Amino acid sequence: MPGDDIARLIYLALLGAAIAGYFLLANRHRLGQVAQQAAIWGLIFIGAIAGVGLWSDIRQDVIPRQTVFAEESRIEVPRAPDGHYYLTIDVNGAPVRFVVDTGATDVVLTRADAERAGLDPQTLDYFGEARTANGVVRTAPVRLERMALGPIEDRGVRAFVNAGEMRESLLGMGYLNRFERIEVVRDRMILSR
Repeated sequence: MPGDDIARLIYLALLGAAIAGYFLLANRHRLGQVAQQAAIWGLIFIGAIAGVGLWSDIRQDVIPRQTVFAEESRIEVPRAPDGHYYLTIDVNGAPVRFVVDTGATDVVLTRADAERAGLDPQTLDYFGEARTANGVVRTAPVRLERMALGPIEDRGVRAFVNAGEMRESLLGMGYLNRFERIEVVRDRMILSR
């Protein structure tokens, strides 16, 4: 351990001892209750440390990831805790996270995702309209040079950029129909070509 680290450790130990000493002297008439509260805080601290240490083990359950089977041109998508299916697709060289929406007709990009994919939302013509659960929104038609999902690559995909606010880009049936098979088995969506 370098000298600076030893000095910091000694400083922290002395500071902790001074604070603990003051706390014990100020509460000397209630030492039983102080010990109980200290034990509770110690257990909370140990629980937090254990949670951080176990995060890598439980992350797959909390934040599931898509699986690509390259040899079979098959994609397995786990259902997220919110009940939706999410796919990350490389659009014009940029990863874009889509919510799978079988109720949407086409691929719809948020303005931020469109910009990340190399499109300039400021120069697009928003002359189209889409009816959504939040009402009518203006859209701009675009062609995406490339959409790659693992080994599956599509070129010249028709899409729209939404002029309104959206949390996630939508992956509608215009793209999903390119798959030979779409099935939902328990908590997984399987896309096959």
